[in-house]
Amino acid sequence: MIDYDYEARNYDASRGGEPRARAAADAVELLLPQGPCSILDIACGTGMVTRRLLRPERVVVGVDRSPGMLRLAGQRIPGSVVRGDAMRLPFVSDGVDAVVIVWLLHLLPDPASVLAEAVRVLRPGGVLITTVDKDDAYFVEDSDIAQVTAELRRQYAPRVPDDSAQVLDWAAEHGLGLAARTVFPGTGQGRSPRRWREVIEAGHIPWCSHATADQVTDVHRRLAELPDQDTARPDPLYQLIALKA
Repeated sequence: MIDYDYEARNYDASRGGEPRARAAADAVELLLPQGPCSILDIACGTGMVTRRLLRPERVVVGVDRSPGMLRLAGQRIPGSVVRGDAMRLPFVSDGVDAVVIVWLLHLLPDPASVLAEAVRVLRPGGVLITTVDKDDAYFVEDSDIAQVTAELRRQYAPRVPDDSAQVLDWAAEHGLGLAARTVFPGTGQGRSPRRWREVIEAGHIPWCSHATADQVTDVHRRLAELPDQDTARPDPLYQLIALKA
């Protein structure tokens, strides 16, 4: 698990900075209620996205369990951050009109308790907005990277907690359905073939860690044969869904 207190200082720069935060916030904005409302941003991190949701007619609060992250978030949205665990939110039931969860579910062994807490604090008729399928974001259909890695991913991609089908099944069991869906780019996060080879060599790709050495070598070779080795491929496209009763 990442030490987010340690990562806080360099987190924004290493995760796409303001362009990615702007893209995420613009996508969330499309799914939020119109007019006056209250919004809880779970795992708000440094507050880059949270800050962009502020409007005069809204109450926006960010919650995170990392003091390091909250120190930065508190500078961006003074008086609007709370330290808390997403599995035991320090908020009353039926208290907010919208809950936003961006880039959290994929980090959890089982997101059910976090989703249950999000539903608990939602008012009747409220909306739960969350990213899903984060690991698939890099593999747009027409990408040569996607084509080279397709077979290994098909065979060895691990079961992920933010799988959209699983999240939607959980939502249905709790009386929630898909209200809307959108995507947004991870601006500046596209990787070149050379960069893909580097992250595979570093052991950061789960589906490669489960493959045989020969299979990984073959994918590495095919990546090395692609043209424009230092040209970043398309930015990842992140999936965002809105759930409502």
